[in-house]
Amino acid sequence: MTASSTTNAAIPSVLQRIVATKVEEVAAASSELSLADLKAQVASDKHPRRGFAEALRTSDLGIIAEIKKASPSKGIINHNFAPADFAQQYEQAGASCLSVLTDRDYFQGNDSYLIQARAACNLPVLRKDFMIDEYQIYQSYLLGADCILLIMACLDDKQALELQTLSIKLGMDVLIEVHTANELERALKLPRSSHNIYGINNRDLNTFSVDLQNTVKLKNTLLQTLKAEDTNQQAVIVTESGIHGADDMRLMFKHGIQHFLIGEQFMKTNHPGNALQSLLASVATQA
Repeated sequence: MTASSTTNAAIPSVLQRIVATKVEEVAAASSELSLADLKAQVASDKHPRRGFAEALRTSDLGIIAEIKKASPSKGIINHNFAPADFAQQYEQAGASCLSVLTDRDYFQGNDSYLIQARAACNLPVLRKDFMIDEYQIYQSYLLGADCILLIMACLDDKQALELQTLSIKLGMDVLIEVHTANELERALKLPRSSHNIYGINNRDLNTFSVDLQNTVKLKNTLLQTLKAEDTNQQAVIVTESGIHGADDMRLMFKHGIQHFLIGEQFMKTNHPGNALQSLLASVATQA
């Protein structure tokens, strides 16, 4: 499949640049290792996946704790970056899952960070990157990813379906990320699966402002749609961006949201695990 159709004016400019970079990355990687050879490596890999969606589905309070060195807007967030150590800290502090940034150019990530983090703990791991091509899905599998991210703002409907289908075929879960009602409508056209997780990002990709009410509004639309279909599949909904403390989490609890992806709030501290532990203790104390 090609990825060129994703670079259009409908995508916010920052994502246009990222997607263009990903097209170049896939071309470079496939020139060194062909898609056919990559598929052959996947076919011979027998390592089981850890259930990412199931870990959240069975958690009354599910935290996806993120390992992220930097961001395009903030620069380096953590100057003492240690993926394996942070993974162990998060597991000991009570995280349900991990998210590891592997994007090189914009987040100073690396594939090796995911490998290190997953080897250091027993938590399921999300590969946090910008997926635009099937080549990346096979790569993610070989890295050991238990879940991959599909950002609807980066993908057209055909691409999203192909990447979702392939990921599930390989046994990985899929975090389908939306920012707007239109993106959610498109996401809900994808086949229902126990592998699906719906991530609602509270950040406006055009203004970069954050509004937690975005999760509230889109969550209601999501649940209404599933209820109208009379589906028995329990939707796993994750709120992303803007969770800074116990008050933010309690607001989400009030609206039936119990799963959170939190990164920068932990990573800007010297001990991310302690930050997570303190947040959970604060929530429990004030509940």
